[in-house]
This record gives sequence, structure tokens and C-alpha cells, in this order.
Amino acid sequence: MSFALPSLPFSANALAGRGMCQETLELHHGKHHQAYVTALNGLVEKNPSLQGKSLEEIIKLSHNNSELTAVFNNAGQHWNHSRFWESLSPQGGRMPGALEKRLAADFGSVDKFKETFKTAAATQFGSGWAWLILGHDGKLKVTKTANAGSPLATGEGKLIMVLDVWEHAYYVDFRNRRADFIDNFLAKVANYDDAAEKLQKA
Repeated sequence: MSFALPSLPFSANALAGRGMCQETLELHHGKHHQAYVTALNGLVEKNPSLQGKSLEEIIKLSHNNSELTAVFNNAGQHWNHSRFWESLSPQGGRMPGALEKRLAADFGSVDKFKETFKTAAATQFGSGWAWLILGHDGKLKVTKTANAGSPLATGEGKLIMVLDVWEHAYYVDFRNRRADFIDNFLAKVANYDDAAEKLQKA
């Protein structure tokens, strides 16, 4: 079984009017993400112990395993990016009432959540990710990871929403201004409907 690049859940130009142009998505999805999928398939093909395993199984097996660092990096990036596309929407920025109430309960207010999320994303050194997760205590939390790290790998909680803060996510549209990119995500492209659905299922 080989892994495949998932299709975007919207057209490549669907976010252009909301701060994420077609060129960004074609580079990020079609080249960067595809490269991780291609590399992962090559690594799995050479390692019989990985063959037949799901992406999630490979991530957990390779996490903190020095002999499988390359496998973890590519598997983690494939999983992270696949979740990132789900966290974007042409109708982004509109928050369902149930999610709004839950964020207010767990963070104090929606504004406090956004402030916490922005701080995590802005202060992630170098490449990485900012996550909204449901912790094991049943509360929503914000965390961040570098490179291929994720709540799936660490077992920290269940994914609700994620933002890629690598430069390739924002250098075309925001000229490497990470803070502007984060603000735009939270206000215009964050798929809060998907986040609410994930929270309900969690």
C-alpha cells in the first residue's frame, strides 16, 4: 500500500480573495506536501517492517526512534499537512456558536483563545505548527511543535485545528510576515466548522 497526496478540499484559487493565493497552494500542496509523500513511499518500500501499516501506526512507531528519523519526518509531515488542508476554508473565519461557547469556557473568551493561538504560532522557532487540541482532561488547549511533531506523535491530545507556520506557508502572500499570516488565518481562512465537527466527534 502506497500513500497518496490528498486532494485539496477546495480549488487552488478558492482562498485567493482571503489572503492565500493560488501560487502558494500550488507550491505548498503540489510540491512541498507531494515531496513528503514521495519520500515516505520510498522509505516504506525499502523497509518491510513498515509495509502494510497505516500512516498513524508508522508515525507512532517511528517517533523518537533514531533509526527511523527520516521515516518520522516524512510521515509526520504528510499527516500534518493533510490535517492543515482541513483547517482551511473559503468560508473561514465564521465560528459556530457551540465552538464559540466552548472556547470561551476553556480560555476565558474567544479573543483570549486567538491571543493564545497567535502567541504559540508566532513564537514557534523556525519551522513548525500551532495546534488547537482537546486534552486528556477534556479541555481545549493550544500547543506547538517543530517540524514533523504533532499531538498524534506525542499522545498529547486530539487534533481540533492546526496552522502551518513554515515560511513556505506565507512567504508569497505575506512576504515572510508571520504575524500577519496568523492574523489572516484566524480571521479569514480558519475552518471553524471543521474544528467544531472534530470537537463534537472527539
